[in-house]
Amino acid sequence: MRAIPLSYIARNLWVRRVTTLLTAGGMALVVFVFATVLMMSEGIRATLVATGQPDNVLLLRKGAGAEINSAIGREQASIIESLPGIATNGLGQKLVSKEPVVLNNLPKRSNGKPSNVTLRGTSLLALDLRPQVKIMQGRMFRPGTSEIIAGRSIANGFRGAGLGETLRFAQRDWTVVGVFDSGKTGFDSEIWGDAEQMMAAFRRNTYSTMVFKLADQSAFAGIKSTIADDPRLQIEAKPEIQFYAEQSEALATFIRYLGLSLSVIFSIGAVVGAMITMFAAVAQRVGEIGTLRALGFQRSAVLIAFLLESLLLSLVGGLIGLFAASWMQAVDISTTNFQTFSELAFQFKLTAKIVLQTILFALFMGFVGGFIPSWRAARMNIVDSLRAS
Repeated sequence: MRAIPLSYIARNLWVRRVTTLLTAGGMALVVFVFATVLMMSEGIRATLVATGQPDNVLLLRKGAGAEINSAIGREQASIIESLPGIATNGLGQKLVSKEPVVLNNLPKRSNGKPSNVTLRGTSLLALDLRPQVKIMQGRMFRPGTSEIIAGRSIANGFRGAGLGETLRFAQRDWTVVGVFDSGKTGFDSEIWGDAEQMMAAFRRNTYSTMVFKLADQSAFAGIKSTIADDPRLQIEAKPEIQFYAEQSEALATFIRYLGLSLSVIFSIGAVVGAMITMFAAVAQRVGEIGTLRALGFQRSAVLIAFLLESLLLSLVGGLIGLFAASWMQAVDISTTNFQTFSELAFQFKLTAKIVLQTILFALFMGFVGGFIPSWRAARMNIVDSLRAS
């Protein structure tokens, strides 16, 4: 079967460049929405997954889906601290952090509207347990004081959370003595302070969670079994990285399904636009189609030529939309995490998988929109087509 040259197909799009650009623009908008939704979902997942450390173990009360729903008593914490296999620092201190986690409303800098922020009580060992966290301004809080440090996103986004400013919560004034950066992880959306001071201020007598670092990562299974078999504990142990991956699922899945539903709705309009464009191209080139058939090109060659034209059109729209979506990676955005009901700052993330999915989505729109006009072109009678010209 003789194939119609690709250069001929591309030249036809260029001849109708105004119509081509308008149709491709419509497809680009749909592709932009599609890619942005996938990038948002991936950004949330990547932010929370990167929050955990592979050699850290996080402990929650059995059945607690999030840190704010968990409770670990002091006696239970002492038992866990005595477990073998916990790493130590250079001073011989066990790398264990007993942490109360609470939510508190703070006003945003932009509009003054309140939003939940995660407050985490911890200790000076927190920086050893979370090496991705670096103090970028000021210093670490002093134990036993009402000093706090704020994540970069919180310091920038909430009133009173900047370096040297004062926040009032739990009937106490707290001074921000440091701002930390956690490398675009979930900790950027938290405020840290001394654990015992946080518990006293919020009148709590139990911790929310515990985190410890393994001396040997392969020992996790044994430690998990020891904790599960102790009837005094009723505590579940998870790798920290697994815990945060699970925390991302609900929100990322919701955004993905909602965004993809909108993309499908918008794509109907783009497909209709592509179909109208291709029907117009067929109507304008009836004589040309007859000539191609008279020169010996079979119906299948005409079908493929017009279908490739539609696919090339959708590819142009897809690349434009993907290029526009790639700039969203420079945008910082925040939303509410469904698991914790607190503010979560993240960035859009473009991956090779998203690029592939986006291009395939654009080509699918081009195929659906171009098949019927291409079929019509291929079914035209040679004599009628030449007579029409």
